[in-house]
Amino acid sequence: MKYINLLALSTALVSVCEAQAAEVKDINITGLQRVEQETVLAYLDIERGQNVSQMDIDSALKRLYSTGLFADVSLDMLGNGELLVKVSENPIINKRYFEGNEEIEDSMLEKELQLNAGSIYSVSKVQQDSQRIVEVYKRAGRYATVVDPKIIKRDQNRVDLIYEISEGPNAKIDKISFVGNNHFTDSELQSEIMSKESRWYRIFSSAENYDPEKTNYDKELLRRFYMRHGYADFRVSTAVGELSADKKSFVLTYVIDEGPRYKIKDINISSALRGVNTETLYPELLVEEGDWYDSDKIDKSAYNITEKLGQQGFAFVEVNPVLHKNTQTGDVNLTFYIEEGQRLFIDKINISGNTRTEDKVIRREFRIDEGDAFNASKIKASRRNIEALDYFSKIDMQTEPTDDNNKANLNVNVEEKSTGAFNVGVGYSTMNGALARVGITENNFLGKGHQLSADASLSQRTQEYDLSYTDPYFLDRRLSAGIDLFRSETDYQDEGSYDSETTGGRIRFGWNYTDDLAQYVRYTLSKDKISNVAADASRYIKAEEGSYTNSAVGQTIVYDKRDSKINPREGYYLSFGNDIAGLGGDEKYVKFDAKAYKYYTISDDYTFKFFMNGGYIDGYNGKPVRLAHRYYLGGNTMRGFEYAGIGARDKFTRDALGGNWMVYTGAEFQFPVGLDEVGIRGRTFIDAGMLGKPDNIDEKYVEYSDKIRSSAGFGIQWLSPMGQIDIDLAFPISKEDYDETEVFRLNFGTRL
Repeated sequence: MKYINLLALSTALVSVCEAQAAEVKDINITGLQRVEQETVLAYLDIERGQNVSQMDIDSALKRLYSTGLFADVSLDMLGNGELLVKVSENPIINKRYFEGNEEIEDSMLEKELQLNAGSIYSVSKVQQDSQRIVEVYKRAGRYATVVDPKIIKRDQNRVDLIYEISEGPNAKIDKISFVGNNHFTDSELQSEIMSKESRWYRIFSSAENYDPEKTNYDKELLRRFYMRHGYADFRVSTAVGELSADKKSFVLTYVIDEGPRYKIKDINISSALRGVNTETLYPELLVEEGDWYDSDKIDKSAYNITEKLGQQGFAFVEVNPVLHKNTQTGDVNLTFYIEEGQRLFIDKINISGNTRTEDKVIRREFRIDEGDAFNASKIKASRRNIEALDYFSKIDMQTEPTDDNNKANLNVNVEEKSTGAFNVGVGYSTMNGALARVGITENNFLGKGHQLSADASLSQRTQEYDLSYTDPYFLDRRLSAGIDLFRSETDYQDEGSYDSETTGGRIRFGWNYTDDLAQYVRYTLSKDKISNVAADASRYIKAEEGSYTNSAVGQTIVYDKRDSKINPREGYYLSFGNDIAGLGGDEKYVKFDAKAYKYYTISDDYTFKFFMNGGYIDGYNGKPVRLAHRYYLGGNTMRGFEYAGIGARDKFTRDALGGNWMVYTGAEFQFPVGLDEVGIRGRTFIDAGMLGKPDNIDEKYVEYSDKIRSSAGFGIQWLSPMGQIDIDLAFPISKEDYDETEVFRLNFGTRL
């Protein structure tokens, strides 16, 4: 019975629809100005003689509205069979303007909009474009932006469209917090990411502006940082930016899971290719058994193996490092698997997005060229090199198939960021008194990858001015070249009863043998001046009053295996340099300097540092070594003693005379004091040193001893936003009666 009722209902509905259907005898369209009648008929999709229902008319009405050509449409079926179509056309945009956009140029906004001059005005599209403008401002860190579109009516159904923009302030990052970081402080992690907390001295930086894309890149930077330090299971659970009620600032919170720290227990190389002698590949590895896991070194090792196999004629290889982790013991077994790679060649390398940086600056960082065999390790190394430039906030590398199945294009899209920095600092040190520093740096000068910096440091004791320019790829080779101009004025009245001035310049070249081994050569031409010598100064200082020209050539070789150049915890640093003066000028000397630093962390919070510095200088051709080039111990280089507090000293005037050789060594233990979040760590230390006597002195006028001096003490190191600040209390253990001691020392600056 139910089915009979449903059938009856359906039949009745069909009958009603057929009864309402009517034949269209004529179509009359009114209200057209620019749109052709044929266009309306095409979208209407109803013809004369056709029977149409109300459903057909409703569908036609929707089609006409969907064209965006009309502000209003009505369809009426008259009793005489006439279909009356009334339309009101949307106006044409005559001109389009932006008002109030001071921070973002018109050209940047125009790229985002769908409506422009000549387009058909549509309320919905205007609203969509207004939202696009808001999104542009959000990407620029302005979340309080309001866009108010307005129109001015013109003749012939035209309008001028004006977007009135109230930009609002930049939404700064007020606070960056980390949750789950048990082994690294907030300040250490903040130094690794691009986002920075808002500070008054970052007036020329965009790092403090909140950007979700930047936050995503921060997650990757954090992952790489932890992976370099042994945390192979590290992950960022969430990264949330909470906007304040006034939309002027953000609180950025990263929730992380560090996981265990792994040490490499066993390393193997396994090859699936015939003819590969894996024993010859072990010297290419940058990691050893017993090392902490380091993803960067492992990736570079894979790259080195790939290069070595390429030299042996294996063009299509893939080297994949595979980890076998034991979460209970913290051990990891590492195997490099060598397999046959895809037989594919790189056709073209296409670079886009670099509006300022020249193509060659990016291309020279590639370890793969057009026409080379496709190799994932080389592409990964290329990406790492481009990221190391620190010119781009975003780097996207994708391979794209070509019509030739054996070739593929490598497409690289970058998003540039600010590469300049303006730094201002004020402070105080017990050596120099009140001080102020100002500097400006541009690491991508004119988009050529050149580095330009200018610095000035002024204090009660010293004035220093430096201007430097460096081309890291001189003559398009992996050779850095640079020039420095400098001037310094120092008051040595307390130590030696004189003032010193140095003005000069330096030309330098440098190159890397490996990622860790580098050599630098230099030529320095300077003029040294000893002036304002006190009437009761030492006879040896009076004898040097005047100006002297120094012309010297030198070199330094550096082997740097530290895990960080800013705040090292593990690894070591070695350097050896020498200079020869006498290529013209007044000075004639040979000088040698050596440094050695070793860092060792017994846990994630306790670090030992052992160091030794040594130097020797000797004049020739009868020329003594002058005051400006001698060694001095004390202050930063021997805590517990004043600057130049150790060494030869005039018996009668107490003026320090320096020495011709120096050895300075010691040990330091750093530990947490509960203020890691603000970058403060405690330390205790032992220093020891010796200073040789200068040339041509008569011991009846000079007090001198080459006995070892030593001291011990404790203090704090603060990695403040203004730079490193050291506060130490040091107590001499062994000294001479004439040495000048200093228990308290505050130093503003950085040391190796």
